[in-house]
Amino acid sequence: MHNLAQLTTEGVNPATADIDTRSTLEIVELINAEDRSVAEAVQRELPAIAAAIDLIVARLAQRGRLIYVGAGTSGRIAAIDAAECGPTYSAGPDQVTAVLAGGERAMLRASEGAEDDAAAGAGEMATLNVGPNDVVVGVAASGRTPFVLGALEEARRRGAATVGVVNNAATPIEAAADVGIAVVTGPEVISGSTRMKAGTAQKMVLNMLTTATFIQLGKVHGNLMVDVVAGNAKLRDRARRILIRATGVDDATAGDALAAANGSVKVALVSLLAGVDATEAARRLTVANGYVRRAVHLSA
Repeated sequence: MHNLAQLTTEGVNPATADIDTRSTLEIVELINAEDRSVAEAVQRELPAIAAAIDLIVARLAQRGRLIYVGAGTSGRIAAIDAAECGPTYSAGPDQVTAVLAGGERAMLRASEGAEDDAAAGAGEMATLNVGPNDVVVGVAASGRTPFVLGALEEARRRGAATVGVVNNAATPIEAAADVGIAVVTGPEVISGSTRMKAGTAQKMVLNMLTTATFIQLGKVHGNLMVDVVAGNAKLRDRARRILIRATGVDDATAGDALAAANGSVKVALVSLLAGVDATEAARRLTVANGYVRRAVHLSA
C-alpha cells in the first residue's frame, strides 16, 4: 500500500481552505476556477494520449478489444464512455467494454472495498480471455488502485497492450503500463474528492481515446458520425441530417437513400456521393474497410 498522503490528489487546496464560509456564488466561482486548470493538465499529456490512441487503433483494426478497468468514479466514467461507443460508432458489444470493481451493481451503488482486490482484477482479465490483440486501459486517480494494477499486470502477462490513465505522477499504474497518461490535476476543491477535477480529466482523456480511435477507423466522415446506430426518432432524424449536410440532397432524397440502405448512413452516403445503388455502395465499403472517402473513389 503506497502512502496516500503523498498523492497530490489527496492534498489540501489552499485556494478553497475557507470554502465553507463562502456564499453560494463564491463557492461555484471557486469550483469553476479550479475546473479551468483541468484542460491545461490534459494538454500536457497529449503526446502520451496520442501514443495510446495509436496502440488502440492498431489492436482494434486486428479485431481486438478496448477494455477499460476502473474502480469507483473512475470505473463509472469508463463504463459510460464504453457504453456510448455502440450507438455513436456502431462498435460491437464486446469491442469496447468496461470492467468495474464490484461488478455492474457498483455502477449505481458504491462498493469501495472491491478496489483493494488485485486478484479480482487479474481474474477479470482471465475471464475475458484477454490476449495480444486487446488493449487494457486502467483508470485510477491515485495511480495505485490494487484492482486496476492487478488487471494491468495480468493483461501484460497475456500479451495485451496496456495504458494507464492516472492523476498523480510516478505511480505504480503508470509504471505498469506500456503507455502512461498522468494528468496531474492537483488538490481537489474538497480534499480527496477525485470525482471532481480528476474525474473531469479522466472523462476528457477517455473521450479523446475513443473519439480519435473511431475517427482513425473510418467511423467519421468530416466531423459527422456516419456509423451512428439510428435506434430512436432523434437518431433517425440525425441520420437524415447527416446525409443532407454531407451531400446537399433534400430531405426526401435522404430518406429514400436511408431506406434503400436499410438504415445504414454509411451505405446511403456512399450511394449518394458515388452515384451508385445501395448494393454497390455496400460492396465498396467492404473493399475499403469501411472508410467512406476510399469507397467513394473506388472504381467499379
